[in-house]
Amino acid sequence: MGGSCKFCRIVKRLEPSWTVYEDELVMAFLDINPASIGHTLIIPKKHYENIYDISEKELKRVIVIAKRLAGVYREALGASGVNILHASGRDAQQDVFHFHIHLVPRYKNDELNLWYRTKPISKAELSQITQKIRQHVKR
Repeated sequence: MGGSCKFCRIVKRLEPSWTVYEDELVMAFLDINPASIGHTLIIPKKHYENIYDISEKELKRVIVIAKRLAGVYREALGASGVNILHASGRDAQQDVFHFHIHLVPRYKNDELNLWYRTKPISKAELSQITQKIRQHVKR
């Protein structure tokens, strides 16, 4: 755990947080710059930089807690939907290099647009990309 990692400092209680859930593997706390009411960051307590590094055990726990909190937010906050967002790597716009997912509760007429713009692609390109990926998939 790097001393300069903002999320590791939260886990160690060296920085304040508005924690909504915690167990031996994960911690979930409100984002201090929220996109919506209840916007939560869910992290493994152990430092992993990104999706490439995190253990499957901790990744599974993070997503289980995301599902659990989504249901809680529907009941407690009246959320009618949820976005689950993640970025790994600088080119994906990751800005805190401790694995985390954003759980963003959604509300009717909240006017948030968190979706991406699509780009057209040919069927030939789709086939070529599919072949490249399949050559590297381990079952």
